[in-house]
Amino acid sequence: MSLPHWTLKTHHNDVPIIDSSEPKAKVFKPCDDRYTDYTPCQEQDRAMTFPRENMIYRERHCPPEEEKLHCLIPAPKGYTTPFSWPKSRDYVYYANVPHKSLTVEKAVQNWVQFQGNVFKFPGGGTMFPQGADAYIDELASVIPIADGSVRTALDTGCGLTCRALFFACLSAFIMLPFRVYHSVLAASTDVDLKIAPEDIYPSEVVEPQPDRLYSFLDHWQFADSILKYYIHSEKEELRPGVASWGAYLLKRNVLAMSFAPKDNHEEQVQFALERGVPAIIGVLGTIRLPYPSSAFDMAQCSRCLIPWTANDGMYLMEVDRVLRPGGYWILSGPPINWKTYYKTWKRSKEDLKAEQRQIEELAENLCWEKKYEKGDIAIWRKKVNAKSCRRKFSNICKSKNADDVWYKKMEACITPFPASVNEVAGGELKRFPARLFAVPPRIAKGSVPGVTVESYHEDNKQWKKHVNVYKKIVSLIGTTRYRNIMDMNAGLGGFAAALESRRLWVMNVVPTIAENTLGVVYERGLIGIYHDWCEGFSTYPRTYDLIHASGVFSMYQDKCELEDILLEMDRILRPEGTVIFRDEVDVLNKVRKIVGGMRWETKMNDHDDGPLVPEKILVATKQYWVGSGGNSTSSNE
Repeated sequence: MSLPHWTLKTHHNDVPIIDSSEPKAKVFKPCDDRYTDYTPCQEQDRAMTFPRENMIYRERHCPPEEEKLHCLIPAPKGYTTPFSWPKSRDYVYYANVPHKSLTVEKAVQNWVQFQGNVFKFPGGGTMFPQGADAYIDELASVIPIADGSVRTALDTGCGLTCRALFFACLSAFIMLPFRVYHSVLAASTDVDLKIAPEDIYPSEVVEPQPDRLYSFLDHWQFADSILKYYIHSEKEELRPGVASWGAYLLKRNVLAMSFAPKDNHEEQVQFALERGVPAIIGVLGTIRLPYPSSAFDMAQCSRCLIPWTANDGMYLMEVDRVLRPGGYWILSGPPINWKTYYKTWKRSKEDLKAEQRQIEELAENLCWEKKYEKGDIAIWRKKVNAKSCRRKFSNICKSKNADDVWYKKMEACITPFPASVNEVAGGELKRFPARLFAVPPRIAKGSVPGVTVESYHEDNKQWKKHVNVYKKIVSLIGTTRYRNIMDMNAGLGGFAAALESRRLWVMNVVPTIAENTLGVVYERGLIGIYHDWCEGFSTYPRTYDLIHASGVFSMYQDKCELEDILLEMDRILRPEGTVIFRDEVDVLNKVRKIVGGMRWETKMNDHDDGPLVPEKILVATKQYWVGSGGNSTSSNE
C-alpha cells in the first residue's frame, strides 16, 4: 500500500533497520470476525461473571495473560473512512457501526435516524426537545460558557439503558433457579416498582434479600414488569444520546469527556467516537474515575439515572472530587421537576421530593450552591474555596493524594479543597485559549516533581518544534482527516497544545507508571485519562485516526510484552490511520520488527536535530483491510 500523505524532506532519511541475529517477526493473523468490536477489558462474557451490585460487572475486568488475543482485530466488511468533522457530528456510516437497534428504540425522538447507508444525528433527545443547541443556550444563561471560563466538561452518561435492562432481565430469566441479584436495578434510582406485594423493591428503598430463591413464574414476572414499566413510562432515553451534549459543546470551544458502560446492543461510546466526539467506556461503580482531582470546569447528568443518594452519596462525592473549585454541576431529569412528571415516572410525590431533598443536602455539604432551577434543569456551583462552607458533617477523605485513582476503591468521603491561591482553591485559571500556554497552578506551586516554570516553557518550545517536523513528515496532520488523536505518554500536554485546533481533539494519556502530570493537562484546558499500557484501553476498535507514542516503549520494555501494546494500538487505530513513534533507535528497531507482521507500512526518520541524535522518529500507517464478511455488510452492497 502506498502512503501518499508522507511528505519526507531530504534531511529525514529512512534509517535502515539494524541487522539482528534474532529470528524474523511472526506474522499476525486476523482474528475471527466475531471480534470486530472486541474490547478486552469490557467483554460481555467475562463481565457477566462479576457481581451486578454497584455496577461492578461493568467495570474494567481485563483478561489474564493466557486469554489475551494475539491476532489483528478486523474491520467490518464495507468499512469506510468516517466523514470529516464537522459533518461527522451528524452522519455516521452504517457499515462502520452496524447497530440499527438505536433507530428503533429512539424512533419517536429527534435523536438518531437511519437514512440509506448512514445514520443521521439531528441533535435531539429526550432532554433536548428543541435540540442540543437550545439546551446549551439555557445552560449558558447561568454558566459562563461563551467567554472561555468553562473549557473542560464531564458527561456522566452512565445509567443503564432500557435495552440493557431487558437483557439483564432476560439473563435472570434464563439462569433459573439461581438467586436474583436485586442490584440489576441499582443504577436506576427513579424506579419505584414492586415485583409482587411481598417481593423485592429497588435496593435503595428496602434492604435486598439475596438468599431468596425465585420460581420460574417469579422470574418471568420480574422481567415482564420491568419491560412494561420502561415501555409505558416513556423512559427509553436515559441520557442525551451518543454524546450529543459534547458534540454540540465543541463548536463553543468546550471539550466534554463522555463516558458510558459498554452495552453490546447499543454501543453508544462507539457511536460518539465515530462522530468525532471524546468518549470512553466507563461507569460510576466502585472504582474511582480515571481523572485527577479538580479536573473539570463543568459536569452534567442528563437522565443518567445514577443513584446519587445511594452509598451515602458516594457518586456525587466522586463528581465533587473531579470538579474544579468554582465548577458547575447540571442535573436535568429525575427528580428535577417531579411535580410535573411524578405520574409519568410512576413514583410518589413523597418519594421524589425526598430524593431531591437528599441531593440538595448532599450538595450543600459538598459546598455547592444552587444557582438555577427551572423546568427540567437544576444547576449548582461549587464554591471557590472552603471559607464559606457550612457543612453539617465533614467526612473528609484521609488519603493525601486525591489524584491516586487507578483501580482505587471509591469512598463515601469528601475530597478537601486544595490550598487557596488568590482566593481560588488550587489557583485561578486564565480563560481559554490563554489558559493553554499560561503556567498551570500545579507547576507554579511546585507540585510536580522536577518541573519548574522554566522547564515548562522549554517543554512547550520543544513540542512546537517536534510538531512542526511531524507536519512535514505526515502532511495530513492538522487537516480534517485526523480528528481523533491520542498521545500515549502526554507528559505536560505539550504535543496536544502544539496541535490545538477545532478540527481535532487529543486524548492525553498519562501512564500509571509515569510522573502524574494529568492535573497539569486539565489545567491547560485539555482532556485526558490515566492508563496502564500493559492492559487494554477503554475504547472500541477503530476509534483513533492518529496515535502519538513518545518514549512509551522505553518506559514499558521491562514491564510487559511490546507485542501486546502494539496489538492494542492496532485494535484502536482506524484503517489507514497513522502512528508516530518517538524513542531510542534500538527500541524503535524492536518495534519496527514486530509491526512488520501487522500489516503496517513503516518509515524511520532522523531526529529533528539530525542523524547523530540517538532518538529517532518511526512513522507507521495501518493498511486498509476488512474481515471476511461473516458479521455485517454495508447497506448498499
